[in-house]
Amino acid sequence: MTRSLARTAAWSALCVLATFAGRLTIMDGTSLSLVWPAAGVTVLWFSMQRRARLRWVDPVVLAAITVAVNTATGAPLVLALWFVAANLTQLAVFLKVHARISPHLWGAGGDAPLTRAADLWRLLLATTAGALAGGAIGPPAVWLVSGHVEWLDAAIWFTRNVVSILLIMAVGLRVGHHWREGGRPRWPAPLRLAEYVALIAGSISAYTVGFALNHGLPLAFPLLAVTVWAALRLHTTFVAVHDLCLGTIAVLFTLHGDGPFATIASHQARALVAQAFVGMVAIVGLSIALGRDERAELLRRLTETGRAAAAQARLLTTIVDSMNDGVAVIRADGTWAMRNPASVALLGGVTSGTGAVAGARHYGLFHPDGTELTVPEMAHARAFAGEDVDGMELLVRNGGTPEGRILSVSARRLHGDDGVVVVFHDITAERRQRDELASFAGVVAHDLLNPLTTIDGWAENLEETLRGMPDTAEQRDAADSLSRIVRASGRMRHLINDLLAYTTTRNAVIAPVDLPLRDLVGDVTAARADLAAAAGTPAPVFVLGRLHDVHADPVLLRQLVDNLVGNAVKYTAPGVVPRIEIGSAPAGDGFVRVEISDNGIGIPAGQHEAIFNNFHRAHRSAGYAGTGLGLAICKRIVERHGGSIAVVDNPGGGSRFVFTMPAAGRVVHHAVKANVRS
Repeated sequence: MTRSLARTAAWSALCVLATFAGRLTIMDGTSLSLVWPAAGVTVLWFSMQRRARLRWVDPVVLAAITVAVNTATGAPLVLALWFVAANLTQLAVFLKVHARISPHLWGAGGDAPLTRAADLWRLLLATTAGALAGGAIGPPAVWLVSGHVEWLDAAIWFTRNVVSILLIMAVGLRVGHHWREGGRPRWPAPLRLAEYVALIAGSISAYTVGFALNHGLPLAFPLLAVTVWAALRLHTTFVAVHDLCLGTIAVLFTLHGDGPFATIASHQARALVAQAFVGMVAIVGLSIALGRDERAELLRRLTETGRAAAAQARLLTTIVDSMNDGVAVIRADGTWAMRNPASVALLGGVTSGTGAVAGARHYGLFHPDGTELTVPEMAHARAFAGEDVDGMELLVRNGGTPEGRILSVSARRLHGDDGVVVVFHDITAERRQRDELASFAGVVAHDLLNPLTTIDGWAENLEETLRGMPDTAEQRDAADSLSRIVRASGRMRHLINDLLAYTTTRNAVIAPVDLPLRDLVGDVTAARADLAAAAGTPAPVFVLGRLHDVHADPVLLRQLVDNLVGNAVKYTAPGVVPRIEIGSAPAGDGFVRVEISDNGIGIPAGQHEAIFNNFHRAHRSAGYAGTGLGLAICKRIVERHGGSIAVVDNPGGGSRFVFTMPAAGRVVHHAVKANVRS
């Protein structure tokens, strides 16, 4: 609090001096001053005191100073009170407008310095608003008290306050921010210091010639040259102080009757023109200096951004060049925009030599089955056609890779149609390992079937022998043991067949075509009805809704539908006739949504996702036969076609399996993607 009062006392002394200096320029018979530096001092002080604890003290002190100095210099008490109202109104309007349009500036509620030309124009706008508000009270008050006022008096009130507030606030905002930040001023380099000295000497000489010598020449506006010199070359804070000093010199000489404006007969007009000149000097100097600072800051940021971008580009280039996967960008005109070393190596080191992308035959590109790849089938051509290519498998066989290499290629169109990015991944080892594993599984499964066939043959012979023996306890025990052997053999055969089917659905090359789903479902349901009739069980009831055509591999799709229908028939409670509803509907994005609902025993809670895992059996203890691979096979088939599968509870009891398949007429490559991921 003591410190706040001390600062208020110091400001009060400065305000008294500024007010007294202004009162020394009173126009005869009006009590209206030609110059009013107190306006700028007051506004600057109140801007600095926005966060002070005793803000109410300052308006009281301002009112007391205004009344005391004005009455002491001959103004009536009534007029002094009117001046208090005008000054406080001007101050309040300025502070309000300045805080509203420049809240980021120091002195307006923020912390930013006056560094932009736009901030200068906002400061001028706030200054104009405050001066107009004060001018609506001051000159009319003079007219009411003295009975005499001219339009020039109102113009002088407005101009003197605008110039005073603009210049002193600009200096205060620049110097005050430096002082608040606590930074020490840095002396310029010797050459720049010499330029400062030369400018000061040149300014003094120019204004001495222009204002101190009575030569009768209109040399006022050429004096703007020193202002422009300072604004283009020197520090902006120095420019603001320089403008303030030159403006003070110009006004003092003019009021003394010297200089190019002294020839104007009217004191009011003389002061008005002089202060307009000072305002022009301030605006020209500060706008040029602040604009220069903005350009310098933009260039600095642009340089930093360029350096950061260059560093990032070098980093990305290093990363891309060190990758084992090939990365390339192809322009719309078919030329290479960039290629990392891996992309060239994966293509066997073969290049076109022209900077353009050559045809598939030039690089030795084939389909995995060895058929020739055409240009429209190349990944980048498909991407330019608007297609997202994922995991397209290619065989590369050329002079650089005579043994052949399998690549997985993906391509995406870049935003803005600037080109296509292509990624090559070598999957030769993965493909070889997968093929070897699949071959091993097939051989093992096939070899296991041979001893099972032998076991089944001998079991049949034993069964015929046992039927011909007398019905004794030993015969019945032997028959029971034999039936256990037959059942175990059947379970083993079922497991081996499922393993073979799973291997096929996982690794075999699929050949999707457009096919009518209704015909395929009809064949599956007819086969199930025939099977039930042969077994002497009630035939399942099938309700077929609308079935849309799909784009799928016929063999795999038949296996999918048959597995789901077979599960629906098998997992039906004893004594219940299976009822199965099959229908489809468009699913959006070029897919068809197929639903298979049943009236079976349903899926236990919490197992709706687990049933698609390998070897998972939902009703393990319920006496239903199975290996737990059937739904895993279904999931693999659906995923290889780019779709999804799920199961939910059927509201009428039982389960409802839902899967998606590509619609007929839509060419997709999700099957290749799923195959690669496997």
